[in-house]
Amino acid sequence: MAVVDRHGVPVAVSIASASPHETKLVADTLENRFLPETPQRMIGDRAYDSEPLGDHLLHHYATELIAPHKINRVADPTQDGRSLRRYRRRWKVERFFAWLHNYRRLVTRWEFHAENFLAMVQLACALILLKHL
Repeated sequence: MAVVDRHGVPVAVSIASASPHETKLVADTLENRFLPETPQRMIGDRAYDSEPLGDHLLHHYATELIAPHKINRVADPTQDGRSLRRYRRRWKVERFFAWLHNYRRLVTRWEFHAENFLAMVQLACALILLKHL
């Protein structure tokens, strides 16, 4: 999991196994952020369209969740066109993951222990941060 700012520079990263859903990992990722302040808005894909997640982010972190609605959504819509225009900037997150793929050690994951892999991800984030600022 990764949270990046508007320039694609990492703000928070965390690792987890592949079994939990992404919405369960958001709070842990925000707790492990590099900066003391939380982002004002978080942009996610359709999987993040969850009322409990949006309420949790708004009340605990003062962060607005912007995610397009799922097709099978039963509740009333909460996103309008104005906030969903920001969803077009989601490509910057994908660009960050492309930058991470420049580090072969992360793509192949040679580390056996999760702590070592997280340290390598954080080192790569620091190098990306230094390169792009």
